[in-house]
Amino acid sequence: MRRLALLSLLALSGCFYPADRGRALEAKVDRLSADNTRLNEELKQAREQLAATLPRIDEKVAQVTQALDSLEKGSRRNDADIGIQLQKTVEDLANLRGQVETYLYRIGELETALGRLTSEAEKKQLSQQGPDALKEAEARKQAETLKRPEDKKEFLALAQDKAKAGELPLARQLYSEFMKKWAKDPLMGEAHFGLGETYFTEEKCREALFEYGKVIQDFAKTPSAPRAYLRSSDCFAKLKMTEESRLALEELIKSFPKSEEAKTAKTKIAELDKAKKKPAPAPAPAKKGTK
Repeated sequence: MRRLALLSLLALSGCFYPADRGRALEAKVDRLSADNTRLNEELKQAREQLAATLPRIDEKVAQVTQALDSLEKGSRRNDADIGIQLQKTVEDLANLRGQVETYLYRIGELETALGRLTSEAEKKQLSQQGPDALKEAEARKQAETLKRPEDKKEFLALAQDKAKAGELPLARQLYSEFMKKWAKDPLMGEAHFGLGETYFTEEKCREALFEYGKVIQDFAKTPSAPRAYLRSSDCFAKLKMTEESRLALEELIKSFPKSEEAKTAKTKIAELDKAKKKPAPAPAPAKKGTK
């Protein structure tokens, strides 16, 4: 029952502060500026012009092919007439090709400007949501260019290395991807613990408790399970939840009595008991009033 109570507390901590708050943050820009609208319209027009030009190029290519066939098979017209027609067709084709290159260049410019404007709008909105939202968004962009290992152990090691290097938002992105890719793998326990550690490092105790709770409840045999209990106790202590902190320590000793973490838990419980027995300081004497 005591273990169930602890699990309930861990789950409750996650409900108020969902751990995927940073991971699932998506920048949704509902409105862009007038420049954004103008760029979209110009981009649409350029694409329409390009679409209208391409069939004409196909037509000219067909004409060139037909003229060449005529040269090979012979024609009733003389060579001079065929040469003139061929030359005109080639010139028309070159002009059309030039128009296409102009359209493509313009489309490229418009897409670049539109992307820059959209990025600025997203950053502005994210900055209004707080520094954490901006960091998570930047981590997602950084993760797009990062090469992922195919091996699951190497993938998890990469996430752990990023966390150790202090790149916590990027590490969270990688842990999240690992969980989606290897959802039923036993290493999921280590991934949840690693994710919890990224939150613990930033003193986001409720988010961390959610991840530690997943380790304790669903992956009790993972190597980091004893540490998950110990970290849970630390988180409860930071949240001024003394009884819950002690309960986590007691469950750690009960579940993993021979672990190094259990030794640490016993020391912490002894410190708690000592602090509890220590008499409270006597209240200071009241100052006498002066006439």
